[in-house]
Amino acid sequence: MEEKFNMPLLGDKFPELKVNTTHGPKILPKDYEGKWFVLFSHPGDFTPVCTTEFYSFQKRYEQFKAMNVELIGMSIDQVHSHIKWVEWIEDNLGVKIEFPIIAATEQIALKLGMLHPGKGTNTVRAVFVVDPKGKTRLVLYYPQEIGRNMGEIVRAVKALKVADENGVAIPADWPNNDLIKDRVILPTASNMKDAEARKGKEGCYDWWFCHKELK
Repeated sequence: MEEKFNMPLLGDKFPELKVNTTHGPKILPKDYEGKWFVLFSHPGDFTPVCTTEFYSFQKRYEQFKAMNVELIGMSIDQVHSHIKWVEWIEDNLGVKIEFPIIAATEQIALKLGMLHPGKGTNTVRAVFVVDPKGKTRLVLYYPQEIGRNMGEIVRAVKALKVADENGVAIPADWPNNDLIKDRVILPTASNMKDAEARKGKEGCYDWWFCHKELK
């Protein structure tokens, strides 16, 4: 019987992966306990779109580090291919890739749902954001032909951290929301007394939609 794999769903414990990387062997998520990490796959080394992505991820590396977030790349290429590609990027584009790149096996790619039969045999552009407890908090998929928006990945991680630390929800396009700007959304009232107290209150459109300034 053919073995089937499902990608980790939001809130799931990220599956344990024993991997080889450009920085040596690692175990995920164990080796990153206590930190957020962004694991992103790319279709292949020495390809144009992937090269632009790695260049852009590295340009934001210090932003991620400042948020206690680690970056991890991945594709079904061997470690020596990753090393040569990283050397090429530094030699030709002047950027040193500082984060590890996993040499994934087909089994790992299947376990993470990164192989989509309708898109060929290369991994699609997947992004997994995992929190310090090893839980999957965000999953994104892009096709091979479209590069990712790095600013959105930075924004999403920042928003997840703000939501966790403040017990709030985050509006669309935060911190530049068209309606409430950089404010955050309070949890909906859970009983009639709290709902009644919110009516007409400053910062509330209604009892179910209240917002506040993030301090």
